[in-house]
Amino acid sequence: MAQRSMVEIITKKRRGGELSPAEIAWLVQGVTQGSIPDYQISAWLMAVCFQGMSREETVNLTLEMARSGDMADLSAIPGVKVDKHSTGGVGDKTSLIVGPLAAACGVKTAKMSGRGLGHTGGTVDKLESIPGLKMDIPRDRFFQIVKENGVAIVGQSGSLCPADKKLYALRDVTGTVDSLPLIAASIMSKKLASGADAILLDVKVGSGAFMKTLPEARELAQWMTDTGNRAGRRTAALITDMEAPLGKTIGNALEVMEAAEALKGRGDRRLTALCRELAAGMVRLAGAEASQAMKRVDHALASGEAFGVLRRMVEAQGGDSAYLQDTGRFRLAPARVEVKAPEEGYIAQLKAEDCGLAAMELGAGRETKESEIDYGAGIVLRKNRGDFVRAGEPLALLYAQTQAQCAKAQERLLAALRIEKEEPIIGPLVLERVGI
Repeated sequence: MAQRSMVEIITKKRRGGELSPAEIAWLVQGVTQGSIPDYQISAWLMAVCFQGMSREETVNLTLEMARSGDMADLSAIPGVKVDKHSTGGVGDKTSLIVGPLAAACGVKTAKMSGRGLGHTGGTVDKLESIPGLKMDIPRDRFFQIVKENGVAIVGQSGSLCPADKKLYALRDVTGTVDSLPLIAASIMSKKLASGADAILLDVKVGSGAFMKTLPEARELAQWMTDTGNRAGRRTAALITDMEAPLGKTIGNALEVMEAAEALKGRGDRRLTALCRELAAGMVRLAGAEASQAMKRVDHALASGEAFGVLRRMVEAQGGDSAYLQDTGRFRLAPARVEVKAPEEGYIAQLKAEDCGLAAMELGAGRETKESEIDYGAGIVLRKNRGDFVRAGEPLALLYAQTQAQCAKAQERLLAALRIEKEEPIIGPLVLERVGI
C-alpha cells in the first residue's frame, strides 16, 4: 500500500497536480518514520522542483514538517513573542544585537539558533566563544530567562522538525535545494515549531547570500511571509544587501566583540543602521506604532539598556560577561597577517562570499558538520566597500593558528577585491520591505 501510494503521489506531482492535505500529511509522516525509501522521496523532490507547489500546498507542507517533532509552547511567557531569522550572510552578527535591542523595548524573544556551515556563520558558534556560556540549557530555565530578561538564545533541539532534516539532507545530494516552496517550507517549519507569535525575516541578497539577485530575494520573501501569515503567525520581511561583509569582523569571537561594541554605541555605521531597522520591525510586529518603534529602539541603544540585556543573558546562560565589558579578554588566534591594499582608489567590490570562504580557511567556519572551528580565528576589516584606500594601507587583519592559513586566506581576500578610481555608489542596506 505504501509503495503504491507514494508512486501515485510522485506521478500526481510530476503531472502538475496539487497534493491534498491528507496526502501531504501521509508523505511527511512517512519521511519522519523512515517508511518511504529515499529514492521515492528524491523523485518527489525533483517533481516539486520542476512543477512547483501552490501556496496552499506549501502551507500544508510547512505545518506538517513543523508538527513532525517537538512544537515549542511559549504561552507560559507573558507578552508577544517575536522571532527574527536571517537567511544567512557573512559577518551577520545581528541576532546578538537585535535580540537585546528588542528585549529592551519590551519584546520577548525565545530564539533557537543553529551552527554555521560553509561561508555563513552560526549564532550558536559565536555565543559559544564566550567562556562558560551554555547553549543547551533546559527548557524551563530557557523560558525563565526570557521571562526575566526578555531574550535568550539556545541551540536548536535535535527533535525540532525531523522531517526537515531528512528532506534537506536529500535535497542537498540530489540537486533539489533550489526550489522556492521547499526553501520556504524548510525555513518556516522551524520558525513555526519554535513557537513565536510573530516572525521577522531578514532575507539577504548578493554575493554572500543564497539569493544572488533582488527578484529572487523578493520572491523568496513573498513565499515565506505568505506561508507564515497563512499558518497564523504575523510574518514580515526586510530584504537586505549582502554584497559585502556586514560590519568589520568575520569570525566567532571577533563578531561577539563587535556586537558588544555596537550595543555600547560604538558600532559600525551600516551594521548599527540595519540592527536598528530589524529591532524596530520586531517592535512593530509586537504591536507598536511605526512612529514610536524606532524611537524606542534608539532609546534602548543610547541608554545602554540593550547592552545590559545582552550582559544579563550571557550571565544567565553561564557565560562570563566580563568579556563583554572588556572585549580585549577574548583570546584570538596567534598567527596574524596584515593584508595591504595593492593600489590606490575606492573599494568598488569586496565579495562577501569570498570573504566568508577566506574566514573558513582561517579556521572560523566549517566545511562539513563534523569540522572543528577555531573561535579565535577570523578577519577584522580595516576597510570595506565604498572606502578609499592608499597603496600599502591596511585592508584587513587575519587571525589563524598558522601563517600558512593566513597566506591562503590573504590570496582569496585579495581576489575578492576590486579597486577603482571613481567612488562607487553604495545603495541602502534595506532594499525592500514585505508586509511591514
